Amino acid sequence: MRPPDASLSPLDHLTIRGEAGAPALVADGATLSYAELDQAVGRTGARLLKAGLKPGDRVASWMGKTRLACVLPLAAARAGLIHVPINPVLRRAQAEHILADSGAALLVANRARLDTLSLNDTRLIALEDWQDGVDALTPSSRDPHDLAALLYTSGSTGRPKGVMLSHANLWLGAVSVAHYLRLASDDRTLCVLPLAFDYGQNQLFSTWHAGGCAVAFDYLLPREVLRAVERHRATVLAGVPPLWLQLAEQEWSGAGDSLRTLTNSGGHLPEPLVRRLRSLFPHAKLHLMYGLTEAFRSASLDPVLVDAHPDAVGTAIPFAELRVVRPDGSSADPGEEGELVHAGPLVAHGYWNDPERTAQRFRDGEVWSGDRAVIGADGLLRIRGRDDAMIKVSGNRVSPTEIEEAALASGAVADCAAFGVPDERLGQAIVLVAVANGEDSDDRLRRYFAAELPAHLRPSRIDWRDALPLSPNGKIDRAALQRELTS
Repeated sequence: MRPPDASLSPLDHLTIRGEAGAPALVADGATLSYAELDQAVGRTGARLLKAGLKPGDRVASWMGKTRLACVLPLAAARAGLIHVPINPVLRRAQAEHILADSGAALLVANRARLDTLSLNDTRLIALEDWQDGVDALTPSSRDPHDLAALLYTSGSTGRPKGVMLSHANLWLGAVSVAHYLRLASDDRTLCVLPLAFDYGQNQLFSTWHAGGCAVAFDYLLPREVLRAVERHRATVLAGVPPLWLQLAEQEWSGAGDSLRTLTNSGGHLPEPLVRRLRSLFPHAKLHLMYGLTEAFRSASLDPVLVDAHPDAVGTAIPFAELRVVRPDGSSADPGEEGELVHAGPLVAHGYWNDPERTAQRFRDGEVWSGDRAVIGADGLLRIRGRDDAMIKVSGNRVSPTEIEEAALASGAVADCAAFGVPDERLGQAIVLVAVANGEDSDDRLRRYFAAELPAHLRPSRIDWRDALPLSPNGKIDRAALQRELTS
């Protein structure tokens, strides 16, 4: 593995970490070596500039885990652009919001996706028509504090907002994860999580920092993940709780013997599921982790402690600083519940074009998570819940307001409120309490949701009412509805 070059932009180190001829990426049925990965990043960056983009422009991608999707984050950074990945499960309305909010100058996507859009200010290039540049950009010397990506994440109110991440944010995240997972050049990471998530994107970056090989893999059924682990002899697998639940139900019969590192984030793993994974993969180290997009990753539990403390998410990872605080900002005592606050160089630069919400969450170089947490006398962090109304479905942060706006836009609903309720498979399931607007409301609403919303944004249950309860100030009494739904 080659030593880092201090003259290069941090993210450019990733393509030269491994041996030139060693495998770096498996995607689109082909394998790229580290030398070929570096060339692909350079040629893709050159193609972006040839399209007329200039430093600071936003370039969006909306596709599955193609080779281009894997290369674009580094290619955009090398060209001085800001990458805006859009989760391929999102539909037209969500994609158009992200494109408009980010001011993306260019979108690369499958032609079928492009045909659904109505855009005026964004240039479109179909993935099927993509051609890399002829002359490759050489590694750059970009300022580590320059923005490299906008990752869109839902908040408790309103539509998804773009979290601003710098070259240094992404680079240090890769360094940190590769370090505490002890990744090595012989690791093969099966990348099953969406690349539009920080957790999913880091599958690539941390593997490349270690000089290992990332295998880009999209799946429909959990059985396909099992087969891919066996076929590629994967050593590292990251997942969110719903995926782990599905994988734990499979008959592995030795198919996972190659696995030596398992990681979980995006929600709490129930203790029975932890025990099941430990039984299925007794020789693999299970890392229980916690993070949020605004601060990347925050904590990880040492695998040797998992059996004794399956309810914990451990201690701060390298480059992260954590504290639990009372409402007045003073530090909570050991065992006392408070809000988890993050500091350090992994903290993002705020929300894109949204100073108001940035001021609410980012204060004096820290990000206030909205998560209720406690640090026990054993020094381990445990997450208790959230202050806001966020719903977490299959590892996705879902805004109740986004669901409610979609329901009202359908014309089938006169009033509504969305909530999350505990669900063994999903973590939380979405319940929409609604007042009908005309006949056939249920059928019209379900057809609208199926056409306009990705699966993780669709309610699992619609509870029709004649009217919604109101609080003394005339607002929907959400607290009463939440108690009713969870009692």
